Amino acid sequence: MRRLLATLLLLSASAAWAQAQTAPAPTAAPADTETLSIPFERYKLDNGLEVIMSVDRKIPVVAVNLWYHVGAYHEQPGRTGFAHLFEHMMFQGSQHVADDQHIGMLEKLGATSLNGTTNFDRTNYFQTVPSNHLETALWLESDRMGFLLPAMTEEKLRTQKEVVKNERRQGVETAPYGLAYERFWQALFPAPHPYYGRVIGSMKDLEAATMEDVTGFFKVWYRPSNATLAVVGDFDVEEAKQLIEKYFGSIPSGEKPQAPEVAPASLNAPEQIAFEETIGNLPMVMMGWHTPAMYADGDAEASVLGVVLSQGRSSRLYKRLVFEKELAQSVSAYQQSLGAQSVFVISAMARPGVTAETLQKEIDAVLEEVRTQGVTEDEVQRVRNRLQTSALSGLQRVGGFGGKADTLQEYNHFLGDPGRLAWDMARYNAVTPEMVQQAAQKLDANRVVLIAKPKAPAAAATQEVK
Repeated sequence: MRRLLATLLLLSASAAWAQAQTAPAPTAAPADTETLSIPFERYKLDNGLEVIMSVDRKIPVVAVNLWYHVGAYHEQPGRTGFAHLFEHMMFQGSQHVADDQHIGMLEKLGATSLNGTTNFDRTNYFQTVPSNHLETALWLESDRMGFLLPAMTEEKLRTQKEVVKNERRQGVETAPYGLAYERFWQALFPAPHPYYGRVIGSMKDLEAATMEDVTGFFKVWYRPSNATLAVVGDFDVEEAKQLIEKYFGSIPSGEKPQAPEVAPASLNAPEQIAFEETIGNLPMVMMGWHTPAMYADGDAEASVLGVVLSQGRSSRLYKRLVFEKELAQSVSAYQQSLGAQSVFVISAMARPGVTAETLQKEIDAVLEEVRTQGVTEDEVQRVRNRLQTSALSGLQRVGGFGGKADTLQEYNHFLGDPGRLAWDMARYNAVTPEMVQQAAQKLDANRVVLIAKPKAPAAAATQEVK
């Protein structure tokens, strides 16, 4: 449901982050909730690799989806960006797969939804292949799990470091408001909190990363005991089990790594940041509050509040700032759900001639209306309807973002149980207008507000004419 809400809000990829420690225990789902489920079987190999299987014979394809329980949250200060760096390195070839051939081999087989992603909490690799090519997909995943390091070279590392550094330049340093958002996020999570850095890492840390550093990181986190493999689609269960044992069973396990223990970040006073924006040419305001962790009590109602505030023309902030008063070009509000601790974010970009301070004042006025007057049942029901429609749509696919394999993996990763779809739907169905109002009331004065103002153009030099 977190992914579905993100889709509803049309969030950018840079806002999609999250980890391997267990989220707070959720409350029970209402008994009258309509049951939704994805049938599955879960077991473990002797080396600790967790396997989730779900048969779906609608079409002759199968999704192979592998989650490593490591993300930016598990990195050390001064060594940021390693999880994302390995997202790149894992496609560069392994001991039995030639350099840069991994993707090409799968594409020749007709693979779709082929990708890898990294966030604060996990790294995943996934592909959907014709059913008769399941063995090849399993072999490729096993080879880079067990035999990546023998094929790793200084040249490959140097090349991918430059690729990632260029991504950071494009996505952060030269992107409009990229550095402003980074400064905003770092104010919410000061160092050494592992959420401090962007998932992509800092330029300084990427430059300093050595072969010894990155191979050490891989040896700790990329092992069978710290991974979960999901196989979903049209396949024979017993045959798949034999293939998984064949290709993964002999990979040494090693001790399962432990996620770091980190005290929650907190704000004891409001923080206001004035930021000089050198790329974007319009003022922008960003507001952020610490909120409950993903799947904890309070997470769902904060997510619903974000949709009520900014999704659609009738949403509170859009209607006020964009449509009625014509103060903003865009506005968004969302719960950035993370495994250790979440953030509720509101941002708005001004129209030409409008100041960020004016936007802040209007946003605060809308929030105060919700705090004091609440929201309507109709507003909340619209969110429920959208969620249910999106959930059913996602379950039509076995692989890819938000497909069955990804859904099973996410619930398993954060809740320890792949079969939590019905419970997840139920917690949103249980959200009432009163709960949304209470979520707004918890957005108190202790927040980070960043005001990004375009850098003033240098005054033209003048010369006295004699």
